[in-house]
Amino acid sequence: MSDKIRIGIVGHGNLGLGVEKSIAQNPDMKLVGIFTRRNPSDIKPFTAGVPVHALADVENFRKDVDVMILCGGSKSDLPEQGPALAALFNTVDSFDTHAKIPEYFAAMDRAAKPGAHTAMIAIGWDPGLFSINRLYGEAVLPEGETYSFWGPGVSQGHSDAIRRVPGVKSGVQYTVPLEKAMELARNGSRPKLTTREKHRRDCYVVLAEAADAAEVKQAIVTMPDYFSDYDTEVNFITEDELKSKHSAMPHGGFVIRSGATGTNNTQTVEFRLALGSNPEFTSSVLVAYARAAIRMNRVGDIGAKTAFDVAPGLLSPKSAADLRKELL
Repeated sequence: MSDKIRIGIVGHGNLGLGVEKSIAQNPDMKLVGIFTRRNPSDIKPFTAGVPVHALADVENFRKDVDVMILCGGSKSDLPEQGPALAALFNTVDSFDTHAKIPEYFAAMDRAAKPGAHTAMIAIGWDPGLFSINRLYGEAVLPEGETYSFWGPGVSQGHSDAIRRVPGVKSGVQYTVPLEKAMELARNGSRPKLTTREKHRRDCYVVLAEAADAAEVKQAIVTMPDYFSDYDTEVNFITEDELKSKHSAMPHGGFVIRSGATGTNNTQTVEFRLALGSNPEFTSSVLVAYARAAIRMNRVGDIGAKTAFDVAPGLLSPKSAADLRKELL
């Protein structure tokens, strides 16, 4: 029996391909299969020799996969696929609809526990790494305000939500932080900022044939949990323009905690990400948490988990002794 962690991937879009590439950088892991709703013969894996299977047959591979990484979208895929797969496997996913995380957590917990599985949910950079930094900021500076800024860059979840709108052939969405809001967050004044005051959302949409542009725009700007709380601009472009000008997927952002300690000494903590590829970075986070998922499962720590439940050392392939020696 191999001592490598055996990973399966569900879905092979930008995120699934990124997971493939990340596994190749982790010598303690092995990709054992890709599972897709598409025709398996249409999938061209990055990793030579990796088999591609129909998702409908996934139950046949329960003994072959240590952790299944779920790469579907949060709007429609994960709410259905997540619980079904957590009943069969240890899982890691990047569910990112913040407002619905509590109910998704509950559904995954109910699904995972009967089979003694561990289900890591909402793993990525936000939710995920940014969540941890928000927690650290609040714990260390209890008197203060926390500000999260995303972008400028392409949001995978929001882009996926756009593409699900009837009448949309394709599209991407850029989250853009507002400079004035970031300046206020950094200067120690601790302003109260609304969602609309912190970001805007810029959408670039290719219409399907015979689609009504006004109806599509209205569906996007009023979409709850995604666009309704923001100033959202919808730009209709051609498919060629989308490919030539909007095929890269950069992203990033900031978490800022502004607070005071002692005799009103101002303290500011800032965590920043600048990402050349949003899906590849998110994929790398998912893969690290897959390592934690199997380690936790092997000691009986089952059910749904978030980034808050994972000790940092479990993410690393290094031993606890090596971590103390090299990084502490």
